[in-house]
Amino acid sequence: MIKNGSLIPPSEDISLAPQALPAEEHIAPAPRVSVQAFCETVETAAAVQSAGEDRRLAKAHVKIQMGGATAAVEAYRNSPTPNVIIIEAESRGDAILTRLDQLAEVCDAGTRVIVVGRINDVMLYRELTRRGVSDYLIAPVSTIDVVRAVCGLFHAPEAKPVGRIIAVVGAKGGVGASTVAHNISWAIARDLSLDTVVTDLDLAFGTAGLDYNQDPPQGIADAVFSPDRIDTAFVDRLLSKCTDHLSLLAAPATLDRVYDFGAEAFDGILDSMRASIPCVILDIPHVWSGWTKRLLVSADEILIVAGPDLANLRNAKNMVDLLRLARPNDHRPHYCLNQVGVPKRPEIAPADFAKALEDQPLTIIPFEPQLFGTAANNGQMIAEVSAGHKTAELFRQMAQVLTGRAEAKRGRPSLLGKLLKRTG
Repeated sequence: MIKNGSLIPPSEDISLAPQALPAEEHIAPAPRVSVQAFCETVETAAAVQSAGEDRRLAKAHVKIQMGGATAAVEAYRNSPTPNVIIIEAESRGDAILTRLDQLAEVCDAGTRVIVVGRINDVMLYRELTRRGVSDYLIAPVSTIDVVRAVCGLFHAPEAKPVGRIIAVVGAKGGVGASTVAHNISWAIARDLSLDTVVTDLDLAFGTAGLDYNQDPPQGIADAVFSPDRIDTAFVDRLLSKCTDHLSLLAAPATLDRVYDFGAEAFDGILDSMRASIPCVILDIPHVWSGWTKRLLVSADEILIVAGPDLANLRNAKNMVDLLRLARPNDHRPHYCLNQVGVPKRPEIAPADFAKALEDQPLTIIPFEPQLFGTAANNGQMIAEVSAGHKTAELFRQMAQVLTGRAEAKRGRPSLLGKLLKRTG
């Protein structure tokens, strides 16, 4: 049988009353995740609402609406799913499974599901577990039941890190890789509502502070030069908030010291961010060293930004070949072409890039000097200057692919999948 989402011996007496939190129990706070609950009763909605106000969910974005699994399926037909979905199911076992199968068709891979039901049956629990459901709670639930369930998803010994690391690097200096990284980050945070941190790793000449019109007193240098102090609280103090879902870990952009690092210099800060932040964008400078290679090899997704000339083609191919060899169990790095269509400039065609790299570009960004120049000089993103511009839509599409929310249109296996099948 199941009690508060856990199996108990059939002989044990079962009480469905909400259980108080034992004084000795410690529940670690949840990271910056988005949680959406679809309730069928006002009692469960009230419990989730109260849980969202608990200190342990202070960093989480909690939203509630009524309608249960049916409303969830409709809500996500044309929109991305959050990190955690809470579904209340008043119906019987078979009906619950049917609704979850429908939800799986519209769910993004990586979303975690908590089901609140009234059926205390071990067979149902096994079916839910087999489908990849993260937890099953017996209604009525209390505030602490919800807090415990959500926090437990990210702090259990077998729990996967919440964060996805996306590394963006230029095939050659001056190709606009930082601009691409910053605009993709903006799209992830604004359009996908994922808490995102941009990490500017060009400590001497980084431009993220300028692009976001920020001048924070602290940033990535404070972390990398104080490895013994790194923890979640320390990282939080270093972040500069740009929007509700976007924060910046800025580079000092000063020349009063040199920035020579060992290969593992950034491991601690990235491990800390991966554990608590859903999406981390690494703006990697165009240098080749032990630490840049290590960051690229260890990233979850890689985007190489290239210009349409011979040096970019050579460098992009070298990088793709090396990374494919170093990451045999990952899909190949993405690449995009930037600043395409400069008047009177001879350019290598995208088809030639595709032939040499054995893959189509993720996207082709046209040369738009007026648009990009205005955004850079004003400390704005392309979507802020012209939200309806086709280039802003290109950044939105890349954001969806790099976060696993959409499929790359080039014959590659889909980055999406059925949630329950994938997590199971």
